[in-house]
Amino acid sequence: MSPAMTLAANEASEHRPLIITLFALFVVATLFITVWAGRQTKDAADFYAGGRSFSAFQNGLAVSGDYMSAASFLGIAGAIALFGYDGFLYSIGFLVAWLVALLLVAEPLRNSGRYTMGDVLAYRMRQRPVRTAAGTSTIVVSIFYLLAQMAGAGVLVSLLLGITSDAGKILIVALVGILMIVYVSIGGMKGTTWVQMVKAVLLISGTILITFLVLLKFNFNISDLLGTAAENSGKGAAFLEPGLQYGATGTTKLDFISLGIALVLGTAGLPHILIRFYTVPNSKAARKSVNWAIGIIGGFYLMTIALGFGAAALISQEEIIASNKSGNTAAPLLALHLGGVDSAWGAILLATISAVAFATILAVVAGLTLASSSSFAHDIYANVIRKGKATEKEEVKAARLATIGIGAVSILLGSLARDLNVAGLVALAFAVAASANLPTILYSLFWKRFTTQGALWSIYGGLTVAVGLVLFSPVVSGDPTAMFPDVDFSWFPLKNPGIISIPFGFLMGIVGTYLSKEEPDTGKYAELEVRSLTGTGAH
Repeated sequence: MSPAMTLAANEASEHRPLIITLFALFVVATLFITVWAGRQTKDAADFYAGGRSFSAFQNGLAVSGDYMSAASFLGIAGAIALFGYDGFLYSIGFLVAWLVALLLVAEPLRNSGRYTMGDVLAYRMRQRPVRTAAGTSTIVVSIFYLLAQMAGAGVLVSLLLGITSDAGKILIVALVGILMIVYVSIGGMKGTTWVQMVKAVLLISGTILITFLVLLKFNFNISDLLGTAAENSGKGAAFLEPGLQYGATGTTKLDFISLGIALVLGTAGLPHILIRFYTVPNSKAARKSVNWAIGIIGGFYLMTIALGFGAAALISQEEIIASNKSGNTAAPLLALHLGGVDSAWGAILLATISAVAFATILAVVAGLTLASSSSFAHDIYANVIRKGKATEKEEVKAARLATIGIGAVSILLGSLARDLNVAGLVALAFAVAASANLPTILYSLFWKRFTTQGALWSIYGGLTVAVGLVLFSPVVSGDPTAMFPDVDFSWFPLKNPGIISIPFGFLMGIVGTYLSKEEPDTGKYAELEVRSLTGTGAH
């Protein structure tokens, strides 16, 4: 076992009853919320959209809980701790992305759809092919995002319980998967939303506590914090300047541009974020909920400066890397060091922050699973397989069965991705969402000429290129931190495909539309335009 893992594991073993109690309390509390919400879930509107009964603030809090994932808490803290300024670029990208979601997507989408992205696309196009494409894309993006959460869960609980065997880590991933299946299949959107709200409050509270303790350590002098971080990192002034991770060669600079494009454009195409806009009663509440989310998420990402640079200042680089190659355990280790490595207070902080991170993972996993199972049941099962003849009861049953299937796939893939940086994994999900979903959503809402063939080419083209380039990139093989580090079949040099796949998705939408013999339904487009802008006829 590495020295850092031994240190944290020793602390954990001394205070294991406390750690297990905190974890158990959260799991029991959330299961109670889920069962309570499940009893109030009467029909499809309750299961998919929480009965559209949440206020703007509640939804804003839930959106924040959905968005601030293991990537935000564990991955970004680790990236900053190891790469300084370049790691903080993740925080900036994730935050700026919300402006795109607010300006372009939130309100028109809420006005135009009912439960899923497929509703918007199918409004003026041929139902079956478009819904099949939308459902396929939603499931693929959700599984990429689920990989990150599963990897985070494996790392986190292994650190706390001192588990070093691969079998033990895989078992942890499986347990998280089983919990998420229970949350979604019993609680639906109501249960998931309440779990996300509780998790958002816990995460913000935990982050404020750690930020306060870090700043207190440096007498609230941020300059001293950054200076100590740069010195302790062993990289000096370069730690606080651009280029440590993304400036060494032309390829890494290009990788950074690719990452930035994916982060900024990806949020507006993420299925688990898009379905959150349907849980409020009207478009005004959808818009307000995004404003609330921007405030909460903005505050959190500012505090990642203290999390990441605090870890760099107080913990050696060797200890962070020894604990996890990609730095995913930097935030829990920081909590341990702030409280005192050999003290009960250190163990309490470690247990609390780890329980908060675990809460983060469970809540986001539930949101992702709900998005993909809803899309399968509503788009593919009800409207493609059953051709609109499925009853609401059958649809919800199909969603629950889909939850089990998606859970099984994410457990399998998550067990393979446990050594990858979770922020990097989430960036891949953003790239796939921006390549396949975003072009089709924007063209559907704002381009009168857009046709069914354009939508299909855009979704499948963007999806195929994005996933294909990832498979042949250093993320999967040919790199020490790759999913398969011992083999090398990578020929695409970048770790993020966005710079190629996103323009390709937009281009395919245009090419497919102009090569189509289908005449666009301008009457339907006019109806959609009025509906998306005014909310007239919205569900």
